[in-house]
Amino acid sequence: MKILIVEDDRALNNGIALSLCNAETEIIQAYDIREARGLLNQAVSLILLDVGLPDGSGLDFCREIRRRMDEESRVAIIFLTANDMEFDIVAGLDAGADDYITKPFSLAVLRARIDAVLRRRREPDGTVEGGIFEQDSFLFDFDRMCFYVDGETVSLSRTEQRLLKLLVCNQGVTLTRDRLLEWVWPDGAEYVEENALSVTMRRLRQKLPGAPIRTVYGIGYVWERKE
Repeated sequence: MKILIVEDDRALNNGIALSLCNAETEIIQAYDIREARGLLNQAVSLILLDVGLPDGSGLDFCREIRRRMDEESRVAIIFLTANDMEFDIVAGLDAGADDYITKPFSLAVLRARIDAVLRRRREPDGTVEGGIFEQDSFLFDFDRMCFYVDGETVSLSRTEQRLLKLLVCNQGVTLTRDRLLEWVWPDGAEYVEENALSVTMRRLRQKLPGAPIRTVYGIGYVWERKE
C-alpha cells in the first residue's frame, strides 16, 4: 500500500511518514499541490491532505481528484486541518473526503482513522436488491454511486453515501447513534468528533428534501418504511 502525505510542515510530514512506514506500507511525501499532482500516477491507496497549502487549497485539489474518472478518483482521502468549525467539517466532506482529522492530533488517532477508512472501503455495508433503491421521488444507485431526487442528480460526500446506504438497507429499523458511529466510522468511532454524525445527517436531509428520515429522540434515526 502507498500513502501520499501532502503537508507543507516538513517536521509534521516527516513525523507522520516515520510513524506510518512499515514493511507493508510505502510512504510518498509532497509539500505542495504541484508536487502531489505529479505523484498521483503511483497507484496511491490513501492521501493525507493538508487543507492549507502554499500553492492552493487542499479542498480544491480533493475536488480535482474526485472529478477524474479513473483509478485516481477512487483513492481514499483524509484531510488534516487546523480548522475544526462545523463549516470546515462540512466543506471537507462535500469536497469528497472520506474523513478529516483536526490538528493537533496524536499518531495513534491518525493510525486508527486510517485503518477505519481503509476498512470501510473493503467491507460491504449491506445490500439493496440490484444495487438500486427507489421510493417516491428518490432513486439511489449504490453500484454506480449515483443519487437522484425528482430526476435531478444530487452530489453526496462519501460519508453521506455510506450513512444513506445504512439507513435504506435497514429501513423501518431504528439505528442507534452508537451503531451508526461504529458503522460509518468503524474502528475509529471513539476518535470522531461528537457532532460529526449530527452534521452529516443534517447535510443528508438538506440534500434529500422530504426523505423519510425520522429522529428517534434519545436513540438514533430510522428511514421509515413505506406502507
